Amino acid sequence: VSHQRTDWISIHSHICHLLIPVLGPQPCFHSEKDRKHGKEQLLRRQESLIALALSTAQGFVWAGKPLEAIPAALQALRFSSRVFGSGSVQLVPIYLLLAEASTGTGHLRQAAKYLSQAQWIILQTPDCSAALQSKLHRGLGLFSIAEGNLDQALYHLANDVYLATAEFGLNSVEVSGAYLNMANIFFYQNKMDAANSLYTEV
Repeated sequence: VSHQRTDWISIHSHICHLLIPVLGPQPCFHSEKDRKHGKEQLLRRQESLIALALSTAQGFVWAGKPLEAIPAALQALRFSSRVFGSGSVQLVPIYLLLAEASTGTGHLRQAAKYLSQAQWIILQTPDCSAALQSKLHRGLGLFSIAEGNLDQALYHLANDVYLATAEFGLNSVEVSGAYLNMANIFFYQNKMDAANSLYTEV
């Protein structure tokens, strides 16, 4: 019952009206033009459902409610796999969000599985953008912090900085997240010169 309630609060109360036209039986079209229009309409509905589920999940993560984020992110993953394919690069941000939410609930083993899936997709995509690779390294860095492996975390966050800088430029706001996480690690390690330097950079 508690899982059903969480699921309802998280996502199903928002997407119920969208599920029937997407999951229900599709109308029978008599012409090629109507069939093409029907497919395009179904794709648009699926994409709007994915966007809604993903933004809802992200909102819960930002609000510090990782448990509520998971059902919404799983819905986004389910429909993205259906629309784009299970090995598509479009699934990477969802896997990273699921990893972050799972880490937030203390399920590190599940988070590791989601990160591995995201990493595998990126490795299979030679032309993957530096921005997406940067997000992967940030996710791996945050996971390493949760595990208490600070040296590994610094390695991934340094890669995050490098890739974000390559994509967005040295003084871009996108780089500041990795700097902030690195500064927090140095602060925790009582390396105040390095920490203060990075805080100033942020």
